[in-house]
Amino acid sequence: MGRLLIVDDEEDVREFAANFFRRRKVDTITAASGEEALQMLENGKVDLILLDINMAGMSGIETLKFIKAKTPGVKVIMVTGTKPDEGASFEQCKELGAIDYIHKPLELEELENIVMGQLKEKK
Repeated sequence: MGRLLIVDDEEDVREFAANFFRRRKVDTITAASGEEALQMLENGKVDLILLDINMAGMSGIETLKFIKAKTPGVKVIMVTGTKPDEGASFEQCKELGAIDYIHKPLELEELENIVMGQLKEKK
C-alpha cells in the first residue's frame, strides 16, 4: 500500500496517529523533528508524509522545502493547529508542493479518508 512518515514534535500526537494507521496495516514510521524526518528520507523510501507545521527547531514549512528539493515525488500533507483560512501558511505550503492540509485536533475519519486515499492512489 505504501509507507507513511508522521512528523510531529508532540509525542502523543505522533504516536496516536502512528498507532491508528498501524492498526490499518499501514507501514508507518515516525520522526520527532524536521531534521529527523530528512534523515529518514535518506535511509528509505516513503510514499506519504504527515508533516506538522509548528515544530520546535526546523519548522514544517522549512522541512517541506527540503523534502521537495530532495524527493520531489513524495506526497506531503501538512498538519496544523490553525485552520487554513487563518493565515498565509496554507497557500505557502501548497506553492511548495503540499497536496493537502489537515488541522488539529485530528479527526480520525477525515485523517483516514485523506491518508488512505493518497496511499491507494500511489500504485
